[in-house]
Amino acid sequence: MADDPTHFKPKTIQKLLELRFKQDKTRVSSEAQQMTAELLRLFVSEAIHRSVANAAAEGDTLVEPCHLEAAVPQLLLDF
Repeated sequence: MADDPTHFKPKTIQKLLELRFKQDKTRVSSEAQQMTAELLRLFVSEAIHRSVANAAAEGDTLVEPCHLEAAVPQLLLDF
């Protein structure tokens, strides 16, 4: 991860996970945080790649929100 500038801060992952906890006593190990961060990194990276492909297919050189919106349904099914 040191060579890759794309990462999520552990505190961000912790806060995201805590949003879904039903009990205050629920804890997450550091390994679980790392795995969740990696999953999110892959998800975001794939969303970016699909958005770029959608833009290119439409002949656009700039990725717009509509390109991301078009990629999201299939992306969610794939993950």
